[in-house]
Amino acid sequence: MQTRFNLFDNQVAMTFMKRFAGAGLVIHQSSLPRTVQELVSLRASQINGCGWCIDMHTKEAVAGGESAVRLNLVAAWRESTVFTDAEQAALAFAEEGTRLADAHQGVSDETWAQVREHYDDDQIAALVCLLGLINAANRFAVLVHQRGGSYEPGMFAAAMS
Repeated sequence: MQTRFNLFDNQVAMTFMKRFAGAGLVIHQSSLPRTVQELVSLRASQINGCGWCIDMHTKEAVAGGESAVRLNLVAAWRESTVFTDAEQAALAFAEEGTRLADAHQGVSDETWAQVREHYDDDQIAALVCLLGLINAANRFAVLVHQRGGSYEPGMFAAAMS
């Protein structure tokens, strides 16, 4: 599979991506824990089959101090003992909010209640925005066949500056 179109080499795409990245900064600077941000981004990217985003969020998480054990278990978080209750709530939210076509109501009331139990309003707002943002990013990369493997930590931020 060859990359169909390089978004980083096109003026229109780069202008849009810089504004898109600016929206991401709001989430990055929020009180939602950085670890949760990376775990949610990674899980949504796994579900959507986005190699570029999986590569990026795995490497950014490692650069932020995340363990290989936890990263290797994200796809099987329900069968793992390494995630906190708050992280499990966020991962359930990520799965249900990403798989909208699988459930007509999206995020279940049970998962919403778990999220409410562990996060305040600002963190929930960041979580909702993050999930929308990562799902959009996954689609950009999947549409153009942006392949994973070449990402280096900090690379996206550098490209957007």
